[in-house]
Amino acid sequence: MEFKGGASDSLAHAVEASDKRRASAWQLRFRIVSALILVLLSAFIAVYLNVEVEFISRVAPFIVGGIFLTIAVSFFSIILATLLAMLGAVGRLSRSATANAIASFYVSFFRGTPLLLQLLFWYLALPQVGIVLDPFICAVGALGMNYGAYMTELFRAGIQAVPLGQREAAVALGMSERLAFRRIVAPQALRIILPAIGNDFIAMLKDSALASAVTLHEVLWRAQNVGRKEFKSLQTLLIAAALYWVMTIAFSAVQNWIEHRMASGDRNKELKG
Repeated sequence: MEFKGGASDSLAHAVEASDKRRASAWQLRFRIVSALILVLLSAFIAVYLNVEVEFISRVAPFIVGGIFLTIAVSFFSIILATLLAMLGAVGRLSRSATANAIASFYVSFFRGTPLLLQLLFWYLALPQVGIVLDPFICAVGALGMNYGAYMTELFRAGIQAVPLGQREAAVALGMSERLAFRRIVAPQALRIILPAIGNDFIAMLKDSALASAVTLHEVLWRAQNVGRKEFKSLQTLLIAAALYWVMTIAFSAVQNWIEHRMASGDRNKELKG
C-alpha cells in the first residue's frame, strides 16, 4: 500500500510539473507574439504615417496632462452610477408600484437615448432654463446617470442571485426585511456585482472622451485642440489612443488583481470549512 501511495504521489508530481512546463511555454509564446505585433505596429506607424519625433515629444506632455481629468471624471461618474444603480435596483424589485414605475422609467429613458445627446442636454439645454453647470459636472452627471441605468439591471440580477432562503432565515431570526437586506443580501450581491462594476469603469474611461464635446480639457480634447492648430491630428490622436490603451490595460490589471484576491478569499473559506 505504501508503494502504491508513493507511486501515485510521484505520478501526480510529474503531471503537475508537465502542466507547469506547458503553461510556461504557452506564456513565452504569447509574450513573443505580443511583442512582435507591437514591434510591427510601431514600425508601420513610424514608416508610413509620417511620425515626427520632435513634434510628438513637444506636444505629448500637454496631452498626457489630461489623464488626471479623464480618471477623475470616470471615478466620480462610477460612484454616481453605483448609487443610482443601487436605488434603481431596489426600485425595480420593490412591491411599490410608484417606486417600480420611477425606476423603470429611469432605466428605459437613459438606456433608450444616446449618451452624447444626454451630455449635450446637460451642457447646452439646461442653460436655456437658467442652469449653467461646469463641464466637469456635466460630464459626471451625464456619464453617471447613463451608466447607472445600465448598472441597475446588473444590480437587480446580483440581488436576485442571492438565495431567497438566506433572507427568509434572517427574517425568521427577528431581522426586519430592511435590516436583512442591508446585512445579509447587499454584501453578497456586491461581491457578485463587483467584477461588472470594474468592467463598467474601464468602459467609462473610454466613454469619458465624449466630454471633449463639452470643452472639458481631458485627453481627447487636448489631442484634438493641438492637432487642429498644427494640422497634425493624425499624430496627436495616435498619442491619445495610446494613452487610453495604457489606462485600460492598467485598470484591467487592477481589476484582475481584485478578482483574484476575492477568489483566493473564497477558496480559503472553503478549505477552512
